[in-house]
Formats: sequence, C-alpha cells, structure tokens
Amino acid sequence: MMNRLAQEKSPYLLQHANNPVDWYPWGEKAFAKARAEGKPIFLSIGYSTCHWCHVMERESFENVDVAKVLNQYFVSIKVDREERPDVDQVYMSVLQAMVGSGGWPMSLFLTPELQPFFAGTYFPPVRMHGRPSFFELIERIHELWETERDTLIESGEHITDALKSPVRPEAQTDLRDAVERTFHHFEQAFDRTEGGFGTAPKFPRPVQFDFLLNYYAAFGKERARDMALFTLRKMAMGGMHDQLGGGFHRYSVDRYWRASHFEKMLYDQALLLHAYLDAWQITQDSFFRDIAQDIVEYVLRDMTHPDGAFFSAEDADSEGEEGKFYLWTYYEIEKVLGGDAPAFAEYYGVTREGNFEHGTNVLYIAQQSLASVLSLPPLTAQLLAARLRRPRPLRDEKVLTSWNGLMLGAMARAGDLLEEPRFTKAAQRAGAFLWRTLRPQGQLFHRWRDADDHSLAEARFAANLDDFAFLIKGFLELYEATFDSIWLDRARKLQSEQDTTLFDTKDHAYFDAPEAPDLILRMKSENDGAEPSGNSVSAQNLFRLSVLTEENTYHARGEQILDYFAARVGPYPFAMPAMMANAFWKLRSPTQIILAGEDIASFKSIINSRFLPVSVTMRAESAVGPFAASLVPKDGKATAYVCHDYHCELPATTPEELERVLANTYRLAAIEGVSR
Repeated sequence: MMNRLAQEKSPYLLQHANNPVDWYPWGEKAFAKARAEGKPIFLSIGYSTCHWCHVMERESFENVDVAKVLNQYFVSIKVDREERPDVDQVYMSVLQAMVGSGGWPMSLFLTPELQPFFAGTYFPPVRMHGRPSFFELIERIHELWETERDTLIESGEHITDALKSPVRPEAQTDLRDAVERTFHHFEQAFDRTEGGFGTAPKFPRPVQFDFLLNYYAAFGKERARDMALFTLRKMAMGGMHDQLGGGFHRYSVDRYWRASHFEKMLYDQALLLHAYLDAWQITQDSFFRDIAQDIVEYVLRDMTHPDGAFFSAEDADSEGEEGKFYLWTYYEIEKVLGGDAPAFAEYYGVTREGNFEHGTNVLYIAQQSLASVLSLPPLTAQLLAARLRRPRPLRDEKVLTSWNGLMLGAMARAGDLLEEPRFTKAAQRAGAFLWRTLRPQGQLFHRWRDADDHSLAEARFAANLDDFAFLIKGFLELYEATFDSIWLDRARKLQSEQDTTLFDTKDHAYFDAPEAPDLILRMKSENDGAEPSGNSVSAQNLFRLSVLTEENTYHARGEQILDYFAARVGPYPFAMPAMMANAFWKLRSPTQIILAGEDIASFKSIINSRFLPVSVTMRAESAVGPFAASLVPKDGKATAYVCHDYHCELPATTPEELERVLANTYRLAAIEGVSR
C-alpha cells in the first residue's frame, strides 16, 4: 500500500511513499483534517540525501507499531526542506529557539493552527543517551494532548508570538567596526595546522572565504588571504574532496578534511567553484585552477540534466551504507592497479588496515611529493572506471531555481576565467532553460521536476528570495562573461519582480518568502550559512546593477539592506560574512571596467588574471548606462576605460597600459587606515 506521498514529485517524499505512516504533503488537506478531528500535527522535515533522515525512516517510519500510533492520534506531514525552504526556515527558527541548535531530520509537533509546541531532531528507536525513543515520545505527546491540551496550545502561541517580535537593535552599527570584528573572529577561530575555523566537524563555508579575500583586497592584510588559501588547499587535498570523481562532499567529520559525510550538494559545488577561481586569480597557482576545473567537470558529467539544468544532490548512502560508493579496501585497489597499487596507496594515504571505518580507506593526498614520479591520471581513471561499476548513490534530480542560479553563474565565470567555451555554453544553456521552464507566463517558480513522460514535468511553488537573488546573480555573471545584454535585461526584470513581491518597505530589506496563509511567520534570515542568505546576495546584486546601469536607486537599496542587517547582527557580524563582504561596496569606490571595440580578448585576459572585487566589467556596445554606452574605441583601436570615484583613468589601448591602470586604480580604491 502506498500513501499520499506517491502522488508527489519530490524524491524525498517519494522515498516515504511506502511507509505505513499515513503521510500527508504540506497543504490544506492535512490542516483541515487536523482541525476537523482536533488532532495535533506531527511535522517531519528532511531531504533526500540526508543520512539521519534515512536512519529515522528505517527505524521508526517503517515500523508498523509507530505508524499505528501516528495514524490514530496525529496528522503526519512530510516536508522536503529543499522543495519548501519557506516552511523549513520557519520551523528551523522554532527548533533553534526551543533547543538551541538545529539539524535534520526535524521533528515537530504543532497545533491544528500550525503553532509549534515541541521540537527536536532525530529520535532513536530505543531510549539512549538521555533521549527518549520516538515511540515513547509520540505516546507522551498524545497523553499530554488529551490531558493538557490548553497548556500546549497556549505554549505554541507564546512561541510563535516571541518569534514574531524579535528584539530590535537600539542603534546603528559602525560598519567599519563590524568588518574588523568579523575578521578578528575568523583570525581567532582559525586552525593554523589544518585550516578551517573551529573544530570538527568542519563545513566548507565559502562565504567565509569570500569575506576574507575581499578584506585582503581592500586592506592588503595578507593574513586574511593566507587563511583562505591555506584552508582551500587543505580541503582540496583531503578526503572531503572526491579525489577520483571530482567535486566536494558535504563536510568533514574530523579536523583534517579526511573523514567525510559523503553527500554532494549542488550549492557546495557552485560556491566552492567561485572560491577556487578567486584563489587562482590571486595566486596564478595551477593547483587552484585544476580544482576549479575538476568541480565543473564533475557537475557536467554527473549533475546535469539532458536539457541543461543542474540536479540538486547525490546521496551519501548506497547499498544501505554511508560512503560505500567512495571507500576502498587495499585489496580492491590492488586488484585494479596491480603493481602500481603500493605507490598509489602511499600517495593517497591508503593502508592495508584501512584509514577509515571497517578496514576501508578514504582517498586523500598524503604524499604530494610523489606526484612528480607517479602517472596519476591513468591510475585514477582506472579506479574511477571500477567505481562506476558499483551501485551508485541516489541522485536527487529535482531542479531548484536558486541552486541552478548559483551554479550557472559560477560556471559562466569558470568558462570566462579558464578560457573554456564549453563551460560558458553550459552556463548559457542552463540560463535559457530556467528562463523558459521556471518562469512560464512571467512568474518565477522554485522547483522543476522531470518525468518519464516529459509532458508530465512540473514547475511548482512560488519563487522565494533565494530563487530571485541567486538567479539574478547568475545572470549578472553570465553578462560579464559574455557581454550578451539579454542576461542583464533578464536580471533587471527579475530584480523588479523581486522588489514587488518581497521588499519590506518598513524595514528596507527582503522577506525570505512571499506572504502565504500557511506560514505562521514571515522571516528575514539573519545568517550566512552553507549558502549565503538571500538578502546578502541581493545587496551585492543591487550594488552591481547600480554600476552596470548607472542607476543610483539600486545602490541606495543595497545600502539600506546592508545597514539593516549590520544593525541586526550587532555584536555577531561574523554570522553574516557575505553581508559583511558587501560592506566593501559602501566603504570603497566600485570600479567600472568598460571595453570598447572588437579585439578585446587580450584585455579580458588581463582583467581575468587579476582578483578585482568591488568591480564590474562591461562592453560599451552592450551597455545600458548612458555614460558607458557613449564610450568608443580610441583611434580605432580596442580600448579599455577604467573608472572609479566619479572619474576615469586615461584610456588604455594596449594590455600593458591596462595592467598599469588597474594596478593604480586598485591602489587608489583600497581603504586606507589599516597597516599591512
């Protein structure tokens, strides 16, 4: 017997379609049943590649006795957090307020009016470590609902009221001081031996690298640059980086970046691609270029729909075990590589006893010096071919507008910087797919899901802030990579729609989601986590649009967002490093680089070889601003105009002249007052 989730498109919901639990998807049918029968709601939120979500399903949701209690006394709702980030954000804020931390699977109990009165994460099948079993929990919740219902309802109302009325800041925050405190926080938390910030588990948070490298560019602080580059190098050498197939796993459970949690997320690939491209621009070290290329090749090979969009994730589990697809015994490597196995094993830290669990090995670069004497590409190709014969982890093939926006922008930038037209074409193809498929009749949607019968493919759920912001960011990066004005035009249209749908004219910032009757809170996220917040990306988009179009209203709105969140995070600006990176658009003068004429390839190479944050590059012939559009080639030669702080340097007609102008401009544009 299949439950109601069998009619859904979400891979996560479909994973639970055979459970004996009488699951409902999030929606009015479930709410109406709870109201009519006076039952509490059990809300379970997770995602398809979540390891502990799989564990809780096997232990509890497939258990007939658990299902009997849930079906008799509760209305059970299952939510895919990636499909409904608006619902997830609301109840994650509840969980964090009640418990002090968050995570998935989320397990919450709500009144029929959707007010939460109990929240937790994973619950085991038997009592352990002071945590009740899930069966004990639901029996106790049922007992309390029958005997103390009014108290639970009142508790839910109090929790919701408290979250609706957050403490407002008493005064504005000094932006320069907030930037300095963010840097010093990372400096103090930095792991000088292994890279990263804090202790295990270690998550790659590219927003941290973005802040640090912007800080370095503005102040010349080599310490900021070195922390970012050292961490990026350590991550790439570790087991968190898939040494055979490319791309990065979700996080490392140890401090050495070796023992991974093996799921792969599209947004990690996109954001880390930006970080490694930044590292390559700063250092011109081929190591960072190779890692950037490795990420793109993985995404194009394993995460791309035939029509050009990008899939969401790959699971950590295969054959019922976490990481099985990626782990090796020494014997398995020896069987594939024969006499080359000992040297290969030494390079990648493989031992006969195993460097991981149960005699298995995760590959990481242990002896980099051996690279000069090993022919690694043929060996890794052999091992990858052997791995591809194993049962693969589940791939979540839903297409999310937000994550696709991040990926197509990063891929466009990779194509431009690495001079790989194949990458640029893939980004353009993805952008065209999203505009065609996820914005029918001018309304942007959040999720698209294919079907065996393509006529049944579906775009669904109104776009949220991340969808608008991340896609606008991607289109702006596509414009700067190609100078095709269609991408700038589309970015401006989306920005107008975002402003109309989501801007709060009272607080001068964006809501995370459109107003909806099934959301008890309308939030503005105050954290840059694994992904930057929608407001952080929006502020940067607005600053970039202002320079690209010469329209100051964009810049003014970007400053409003920056000031609002700088005040809200108060003593903890490091909670929003992406927003703090936006501060440099206000603290220093943005730079316009305008290219006029036909033969501009050599100029683009010069620009692309330098790390130039707080700048935009455009072509006069496709510019929309009146000043940029008025510029013409000097003496019939391709010409570069570099402008900042309301004036332009002398036009450059040779790559050497442009090199000198850029060096001088960035020296002048840097923020003074900080020792190097």
